[in-house]
Amino acid sequence: MKKYKNIQKGAFFLLVSAALSSCSMFGLDVQKDHEYIKKELDPNLYMTARQYLETRAIVPTKLNDTVFKYMKLGLDYAGIDLAEYEKPGRTFLFLHNDAIRVLDDKTKLPKSGFWFDLPIVLKDANGAPIMDPVTLRPKTRPATKWSDYSKETVKNYFLYLILQGDYGFNNAITSNTTLQTLLPPGTVAKKDESMLSYLVTKSTPDPAAAANTVVFTYNFTGAGSGFDPDGKINMKIVYSDGTPLRINDFSSDRSAGQIATNGQVHVFGTTVYPCRYSYL
Repeated sequence: MKKYKNIQKGAFFLLVSAALSSCSMFGLDVQKDHEYIKKELDPNLYMTARQYLETRAIVPTKLNDTVFKYMKLGLDYAGIDLAEYEKPGRTFLFLHNDAIRVLDDKTKLPKSGFWFDLPIVLKDANGAPIMDPVTLRPKTRPATKWSDYSKETVKNYFLYLILQGDYGFNNAITSNTTLQTLLPPGTVAKKDESMLSYLVTKSTPDPAAAANTVVFTYNFTGAGSGFDPDGKINMKIVYSDGTPLRINDFSSDRSAGQIATNGQVHVFGTTVYPCRYSYL
């Protein structure tokens, strides 16, 4: 049986060789050599950050996508003036739709992204959080729209994603660079609204933790702040395939280093937590 199979294979390769020879005889080229020309992608957007956002959020044009649709919906809900995305000397963190919500195929509810990772707290008729008797944590559900959060929360979140100063591959280093965002220092998340309100945040690293180790800590019996207490963010470059820019030692970019006419744009496809350090 093995000999018979080998004969079959030999006959198959003879037929293929004959077919290719026939193509050559009849003047048909089955393979052409192409000269490889090295070409670098142009990182320049040739438009403002606002124009880039709107181009890929509102109506599909040449790019044929709306990957920033849910980011713009959040900005609109929060009432943020898009003129903020036209001001020069800034770094803009853009959220791909996946950073906000990726839907489960069956339930159609978010299974990852901001709406899932920082879900809404369930409350009783008196407005008090419903606590799980086993975990002693509040019961939650994924958000399904920005209006599940207060406008104040959404506004503060997007303010955190606008950095003062131009930061990207041209000046990034392998250790954290701390930058001020538009989020005012001392901003606190709305109490008992979502898991964000229980997130404990600090302005200095945990002295007991290993370097570059981030564990998000929640306090369900006391007060959390949710947002970085100084309104600051950490960014650095890392040596990894495809995701070289990292925020707060946790979130890696989806695509970075896109240069708008008024600053740099870095796009993220997973939840960007609005704090540098978290521990009790």
